[in-house]
Amino acid sequence: MTAGQIRAARALIGMTQAELAEASGVSLPTIKRIETGADAKVSTVEALRSALATAGVEFLPENGGGVGVRLKKGSS
Repeated sequence: MTAGQIRAARALIGMTQAELAEASGVSLPTIKRIETGADAKVSTVEALRSALATAGVEFLPENGGGVGVRLKKGSS
């Protein structure tokens, strides 16, 4: 999961960094650093991914067209 995917995922569902911090248990300063491209622990990235997935985001892997995000079916 890239910094761009995190930012895009939040924008897609209208979630602020503070809301993501609360939902994931990751501190707000850490989220800010990660979203600017800083390295993060695997456990931190997984906490963010889980919180965003619970909120309805699906992460798309590299498939020749680049990584991305989308809403899960049935989410809106």
